[in-house]
Amino acid sequence: MPAKRNPLRSIPAVDSLLGALPPSAVPRPMVVAAIRELLREIRLGAVVPTAERIATLARQRVEALERCRLQPVINATGVVIHTNLGRSPLDGRALETATGVGAGYCNLELDLESGARGRRGDYLERCLATLCGAEAVAVVNNCAAALVLILRHFTATKKEVVISRGELVQIGGGFRVPDILETSGAHLREVGTTNRTSLDDYARALGRETGMILKVHRSNFFMEGFVASPDSSELAALARRKRIPLAEDLGSGAVLDTSQFSGIEHEPTPAEVLRRGVDVVCFSGDKLLGGPQAGIIAGKARHVRALKQDPFFRALRCDKLVLSALQAVAEEFLAAPDRASEGIPIHKLLRVSTDELRRRAGALVRELGKSSAELGVITTRAQVGGGTLPRSAPESIALEVRPTNMAAAELATRLRQRRPPVIATVAHGAVKLDLRAVFPEQDGAILRALKEALSGA
Repeated sequence: MPAKRNPLRSIPAVDSLLGALPPSAVPRPMVVAAIRELLREIRLGAVVPTAERIATLARQRVEALERCRLQPVINATGVVIHTNLGRSPLDGRALETATGVGAGYCNLELDLESGARGRRGDYLERCLATLCGAEAVAVVNNCAAALVLILRHFTATKKEVVISRGELVQIGGGFRVPDILETSGAHLREVGTTNRTSLDDYARALGRETGMILKVHRSNFFMEGFVASPDSSELAALARRKRIPLAEDLGSGAVLDTSQFSGIEHEPTPAEVLRRGVDVVCFSGDKLLGGPQAGIIAGKARHVRALKQDPFFRALRCDKLVLSALQAVAEEFLAAPDRASEGIPIHKLLRVSTDELRRRAGALVRELGKSSAELGVITTRAQVGGGTLPRSAPESIALEVRPTNMAAAELATRLRQRRPPVIATVAHGAVKLDLRAVFPEQDGAILRALKEALSGA
């Protein structure tokens, strides 16, 4: 009786699988590692697939790996500042400046006037100080880092931070303000209740161990009804009397009146908060400001200067690419204050009228023609997103696609697998492509992606 053949001997070799794979943007060493990992899993499994199935699995592994690469996507979710999709898109001038600076050497820490060593970000900080109406500015790598630096500095000797219970917020990714406070080594002193905090609550909590008062703007949620909290100006007056610094975390980083955009509420600006007497304010560079990821600290010169002298500041500094892109955005706001937001992509998206979005959606329906789906144009509500303007839901227009040859979830998956990927939402058996955060020049790519996905290509 012939010996039973070992099924493991039928597993293809790595080189054989490599030769059968289509071209990929993934570097060859990573493809080899992915194939070896797959083959190791197969050898440890109970059943050995056919050679054809193994080749298919290898291709799927590489394709999945390729989709992990950072790449442009089309945001058809209706969330304009989408944290998972990179928050605010950068405008051409910011990209051009960053590319020009990053492609070679630059005067990052060189004073071209004297030839001596200069201060990193000096010009940018002056621009931002002018923009915010602040005595001085410091820039770090994100707003959470800015808050940690502020807390570390002001609670170096006196550890208590006084904050309202109604402002112990949670930001994206599960990070909570109390956790950030503990990370900095500060001791939390909560005052008031969830919905009501008075100035007397703050006053009673202040003592010999109070290092600072912290106010956190509710940028990602709002409370209505039986609620109350003191204004920044009232807190600032109390802080001055007690000679205790007051810091405010604004988060969203609006530097202009956001109520100029249709359907959007007014968001406090750093300049407004500083005029109320707050000592230092921190906010993000990659939200409503429309720049790269950064944390901006603005306020009184003596405090900002002390923050920059903290040894921890060096660990939070930005590199030349971030600084140069942020410089271009700040200059754009300063060059033409009345037309500042016209060149910022995030503001362009918020300005587009629903009539224009409806026209574009109708054009997509006509171009798709008869397909394996029921098509419709619906009025919907977008979100600003990114932990900003929680009350605002600007009107938007969406293309609604109800596929007849597959489930809506399958169509959404196929759209994500296009090049470029199209990120849509699924609700009530339909795929919804909201055009509020889609640039006009991306309509053609959406059309191609839908035709391919619906046809099964």
